Amino acid sequence: MFQEFKGYVFKIKGGQDKEGFPMKQGVLVPYRVRLLLNRGDQCFRGHGRRDGERRRKTVRGCIVSPDISALNLVIVKQGENPIPGLTDREVPRLRGPKRASKIRKLFNLTKEDDVRKYVNTYRRTFEVNGKQKSKAPKIQRLVTPQVLQRKRRRIALKKEKLAKSKAEASEYHKLLALRVKEQRERRSESLAKKRAERASLAS
Repeated sequence: MFQEFKGYVFKIKGGQDKEGFPMKQGVLVPYRVRLLLNRGDQCFRGHGRRDGERRRKTVRGCIVSPDISALNLVIVKQGENPIPGLTDREVPRLRGPKRASKIRKLFNLTKEDDVRKYVNTYRRTFEVNGKQKSKAPKIQRLVTPQVLQRKRRRIALKKEKLAKSKAEASEYHKLLALRVKEQRERRSESLAKKRAERASLAS
């Protein structure tokens, strides 16, 4: 490669040939092939297609050949000299993590530290209709006193429902046992009556 990229290690993530056909991962040939692709496959936009519909599309293999006009690269290891406009300046992160545990991990915080103070690092200021406004990411999974109160309320409701269902079940079993006992008594009475009638007829 060129001398300005000395020491750099790049990873090929894709590319296209002179006619604009994209390279497809897993096609181990240096030329074009026509593949039957589903919706959701790489190199196939399946918007507006029917469910299960497949189309035959022309793609190029993932082996680099002289016909390739553009390669998409990712820097894996930085070399000796910086690349102008790419590695010669620090680009701040536009968006930071939203989850409380990931913010703690990023800033090396403990559970006692307040995560909300560190979100202001990613606060963006912009102008809307001549007014200055700012926006910061909303912290997800943040444990606050209100969250703990809601959790206690949910647990208390669950326990209450469980106790109520147990009481209703015991009442139902008592009533069922009473009904079965009454039914047995009625049956024994009717059998005794029938026996008495048969005995009177026999005599």
